[in-house]
Amino acid sequence: MLFSRQKNHLPTPEEALKGRAEPGFAVPDRHTVLGNPLAGPYPEGLVVADFGLGCFWGAERKFWQAPGVWTTLVGYQGGHTENPTYEEVCSGLTGHTEAVRVVFDPTVTSYAALLKLFWESHDPTQGFRQGNDVGTQYRSAIYAHSPEQQSEAESSRASYQSVLTGSGYGEITTEILPAGPFYPAEAYHQQYLDKNPAGYCGIGGTGVSCPIGVAPAEG
Repeated sequence: MLFSRQKNHLPTPEEALKGRAEPGFAVPDRHTVLGNPLAGPYPEGLVVADFGLGCFWGAERKFWQAPGVWTTLVGYQGGHTENPTYEEVCSGLTGHTEAVRVVFDPTVTSYAALLKLFWESHDPTQGFRQGNDVGTQYRSAIYAHSPEQQSEAESSRASYQSVLTGSGYGEITTEILPAGPFYPAEAYHQQYLDKNPAGYCGIGGTGVSCPIGVAPAEG
């Protein structure tokens, strides 16, 4: 019963697994591609952004390849269970989604640029799934670290909804919430596709360009 799939139901706090006060595993010290520390505190001036867009293996690679990104790490966010394991998250009984924490230099890139990458790297209209990956842990999400991030994310969702609707897509299901606890995933998940270049990547975009951060066309 513990690991039975709850693919289409987010548990309430009462239904969720209780978890544990301390994580049961350590996070690696440094990013295997970027070379910078995975866990904070981060250098002054850097900004943290959190995104969920399906299986975090491929999602993390999208962000570590982006200009201005200082480090990335994958983990679990948006649920109720303290310090969950991967198996617990996959059971659907924690309420978490697979998330990527992106730490970036705002003098090189912007939150708007990361939002554009987020929207274009997956299909945000699919609810509790992403492609062939089905379950609440694959839902689309943005977890904001400031009122400014929250507002910018909500504006970007409205802008992208407009162009998706014009291309025949349905309603965006992305949840946009203030960032709660982020629990880093197990060591083998961190930069998984760097360690396993031929590994599985289940995310794919809609092919519809997101207007966020794009200058208006000259008339």
